[in-house]
Amino acid sequence: MSFGDCTHPQGVRSVSSHPLFCPVPDQVDEGLAHDRIQVALAIADSTVLQSLLTHSLPPVTRPHLIGSVSARVTVPVRQSQPADAVLSYEAVQCVLSKDEGDRPPASPASGPGGTTSRGKGPRWESASQTLPQRFTLAQAIAMLTNLGFSPRQVEEILYLPAEAGHKSWWYSVDGEGNLTLPFLRLLRTLRYSDGTFAFQYKDFFDQEQPPCFKNQQQQVLVEIKSDLESFSETLHRINVHREALEIQRVVLVCNLISELEARGFMGQGISLYPAIDLVLPTRSDCMLCARQECPMNGIEQSPVAMCYGFVVEGTRI
Repeated sequence: MSFGDCTHPQGVRSVSSHPLFCPVPDQVDEGLAHDRIQVALAIADSTVLQSLLTHSLPPVTRPHLIGSVSARVTVPVRQSQPADAVLSYEAVQCVLSKDEGDRPPASPASGPGGTTSRGKGPRWESASQTLPQRFTLAQAIAMLTNLGFSPRQVEEILYLPAEAGHKSWWYSVDGEGNLTLPFLRLLRTLRYSDGTFAFQYKDFFDQEQPPCFKNQQQQVLVEIKSDLESFSETLHRINVHREALEIQRVVLVCNLISELEARGFMGQGISLYPAIDLVLPTRSDCMLCARQECPMNGIEQSPVAMCYGFVVEGTRI
C-alpha cells in the first residue's frame, strides 16, 4: 500500500490518510527512477533542499532555523556502496531581537530597562572571539543584513570608531527551535588597509553562554529507497552509512511504502520524504513513448512536451 492516492503531479491530489507518497510512474525502470532523483538532488536549489529538511515526516528542523544549505550526491563510503546524498546546512542557534536599542525584548526573564528580574544586568561575559572569515564590503553588508540588522545599523557597525562596539540583544534557540533567555552582544569591527573587514564579539548572559555566533554546521544523510528493497535491507544500508559518515539524522526518499514500514523507519529516527516531489519531468515524444496505455501514446501532434512518465522502448520493466 502507499500512504495515499494521488493524481498526476500537475493535478489535484486526493489523499485518504496523509499526502506523503505518490508513486513515480511504475513503468519507469528502478535504476532510471533512482538516477532521476539523484540528478534532481544534484541540481536542486536551496528551496528544494530546505524542503527535504522541513517537509519530511517527521521534519528534521523548522524553516526559520535553517541558514544556507547544500548537497553532495553519490558520497563515497569506505567498503560500501556510495551514500545517495549528504545535505549540509547551517542550523541557526542565535537570532537578533527585532527590538532596537539597548534594552532586551519583553520576556518573563527580564524586567524594565533591559535588566534581569533581580534588577541587574547579565551576570557573566564570554571571552572576545573573532569570526574566522575576512569580509569584503559587499560580503560584510550581506552578512549583517542577513543577521537582521537594519540598513542604518549596518552602516553604524561598519564604521564604528576603533575602540567602540555596537550593542544588541539576541535570543538563543533551544533544541526545539524555541527562543530562550535574551543575552547582550557587543560587536566590534576591524578594518584593514586592503578594504576588508573582520568582526569580534563578546556576549553578556545571565545563565548559559550562547553556543556560537549564529549558526552551527549540521549534516543529514539522504538515502533513496528502491521499491524492490526490503525494510531490513534499506535499514542495514542506512545504518552502515550512518556509522561510516558519522551522521545520525537521515531523510529517506520513498516511492511506495507501507504504513507499517513507514512507522518502522520513523521509529529508527529516519524521516520520510515523497519521491514524486523530487522526480524531474523529461522531454517527451508521444510518438516514441512505450506507455501504450497512455491516451497520448502515438499521437503525432501531442501537446505534451515534458512528462513524468515518458518511457523509451526497452526501458520498461
